[in-house]
Amino acid sequence: MKISSIAIYAHELPVHNGPYRMSHGEVYSLDTTLVKITTDTGLVGWGEACPVGPVYEQHHAAGNRAALSELAPRLIGTDPTNMVLLHRKMDTVLFGHNYAKAAIDIAAHDIAGKHLGVRVADLLGGVATEPVPSYYALAVDEPEVVAQRAAAKVAEGYPRLQLKVGGRPVAQDIATVRAVWKRIGGHGIKLAIDANRGLNTRDALRLSRECQDIPFIMEQPCHTAEETASVRERSNHAIYLDEITTDLSKAVAPVVRRECDGLGLKVTRLGGLHPMSVLRDVCEAFSTPHTTDDSWGGDIIAAACTHLGATVAPDLNEGVWIAAPYIDGHYDRHGGIRVVDGHIQLPAGPGLGLDIDEEMFGEPVAVYTA
Repeated sequence: MKISSIAIYAHELPVHNGPYRMSHGEVYSLDTTLVKITTDTGLVGWGEACPVGPVYEQHHAAGNRAALSELAPRLIGTDPTNMVLLHRKMDTVLFGHNYAKAAIDIAAHDIAGKHLGVRVADLLGGVATEPVPSYYALAVDEPEVVAQRAAAKVAEGYPRLQLKVGGRPVAQDIATVRAVWKRIGGHGIKLAIDANRGLNTRDALRLSRECQDIPFIMEQPCHTAEETASVRERSNHAIYLDEITTDLSKAVAPVVRRECDGLGLKVTRLGGLHPMSVLRDVCEAFSTPHTTDDSWGGDIIAAACTHLGATVAPDLNEGVWIAAPYIDGHYDRHGGIRVVDGHIQLPAGPGLGLDIDEEMFGEPVAVYTA
């Protein structure tokens, strides 16, 4: 089987009841990039990568499509079902730019699953948990507003909540954490406090020390690895890494060296499902809990994360975050990937299990053929 064509689409994803506030700004709409790979056997696979603006991580939408313009022409004629050789080929064509490679990788897994008649989760090792636990990320807002939303999400069945903090006086973040815990404490809910690199060491330590009676993990409190390590040495809470794990080696190293207590992982940041499955196995070897997410995106990203999340060892599975609750509409003709009672059901069909309505994307911005 060979890749015969690759089409690139651009699509806008408005935020429902936006903006969505994080430490680095407000998000009103997301520019997502979709990849359609067609093979010489007629099989089609879909991939996606959707940065949250140009400052959340080291990628942005225009850069994504520019990187794909370098990759796609050189991948025509490549076997999409051989993941190791596919990634080696992409790495010889373009250094870095994992987010663009991830869109290719996801589409290739979709094709491989369809070719073999199995779900992507089965390709990645087999389903350990179904339905897959999700979690809800509560945007930065006034303490009582966030507390009310938190209580509502607990009532919906979410087993884990994440509170966004940073970008404002830390006293407001502390008040928010306390207000939320007052409403949901005692319900058995896992709680994560995520600064998205938005706290300095002083404020991160203050938040931990003034909330030491509240059981939560702190996710990526500071901008650099050095700052985060400094906080971990003196914090009362476990520290998870997220944005600074910019590739597979930078994610594996702190796990192996015991420099973190867990990870918030992003499929596109690491280059797709293949490298993510490698990291999943490293985390299991070192008993390191982690999430299985992406920064944003529609049904394609959501399906990819859910398939991989289903394979994670249950005692290490911190859940799968998807953007579906924050955006309107679906790519899939049959309803798409949804969170129900705080969990996500795997699609039943082969590959990603999606039936993509590509007409909603309009004309491709580029098409590459032999």
